[in-house]
Amino acid sequence: MSPSKSVLAVVIAVTVQCAGCGGSSGTSSSGAQSSTDKSSAAASTTSSGGSGTPTVLAAASLTKVFPEIDPRAKYTFGGSGELETDIEQGAPADVFAAASPKQPAELYAKGLVDRPVEFATNRLVLIVPKDNPARITSVSDITKPGVKVVICNATVPCGDYARTAFANLGITTAAMKNVVSQTTDVTQTVADVALGQADAGFVYITDADAAKGKVAVVQLPAAAKPDTQDYIAVIKSSGNPAAAKAFVAAVLSSSGKSKLRAAGFGMP
Repeated sequence: MSPSKSVLAVVIAVTVQCAGCGGSSGTSSSGAQSSTDKSSAAASTTSSGGSGTPTVLAAASLTKVFPEIDPRAKYTFGGSGELETDIEQGAPADVFAAASPKQPAELYAKGLVDRPVEFATNRLVLIVPKDNPARITSVSDITKPGVKVVICNATVPCGDYARTAFANLGITTAAMKNVVSQTTDVTQTVADVALGQADAGFVYITDADAAKGKVAVVQLPAAAKPDTQDYIAVIKSSGNPAAAKAFVAAVLSSSGKSKLRAAGFGMP
């Protein structure tokens, strides 16, 4: 099955302030642990001729939702930048999904992936431990002396988005002074805050929602420009292009969009 002409016609316009090139030790998992959406699984099976499953490299923020869209795929989740490097170095994979437009655009410019398509939006938020010991109620509170802040490192989209928010709010120097740890992906940032190893951290709303009961959310003001974008592309060296295209089609399908919305993602 080929993706629809409308998908192929999508033009990616990247005016990126994102620098998501960085590393996490990606976590591999089989999607078979989730209940299947029959239409998505059927689409994948039919398009791949009933043989093989796609190998998907995806941003850590997609860890929960992608296996719900296609439980048959093989996944590696991690920092978008490290996954980009893996593709550049020839790692065997079929699909790349990033939490930023930057990495897919760079790979497309190098001829390593098909034209990327925006499939979801997200939002950067501030999270605090459930008991909020530092009494943080707004983003300005993270600049107070003694507050411990954790963010992703600058080469990961969530870290670049955080730094961009600091710059937009004019608090870069004070905020970065309180950063006690820089993680390799958003999942680690959530864990550090949930465990009380930091007073506050910057993650996506989808990850904050997934950690309900362990963290509380403080929304960022519009001036921070907290909105983010997720892009997906078929890798040109794919050993199973039919299954790869079927996976992308499943993500872009009405069923896929429904699951993304249920996980807290927005639509482009």
